[in-house]
Amino acid sequence: MGFRFQKRIKLGGGLGLNISKSGIYPSLKTSRGTISSKRLSIRTGISGVNYQNNFNNAKNSGCMLLFVFTGAITFLIYIIKQ
Repeated sequence: MGFRFQKRIKLGGGLGLNISKSGIYPSLKTSRGTISSKRLSIRTGISGVNYQNNFNNAKNSGCMLLFVFTGAITFLIYIIKQ
């Protein structure tokens, strides 16, 4: 049995940060599914049935995306406050 850890920090508007044993990565939840730097998950409307596609299994692959994601959010907040 392996050790697993998963925590999602909600940032609002469907945006969030997922924290797991393999690292930190951003994600966006919509009414039809979730997209993150690691995978795409689409809900089918049938309880317990969904489609998942993993993008890349390399360790720490979300670091650059996290940097870009954080920069984009900061830029949007800056524009909204003006």
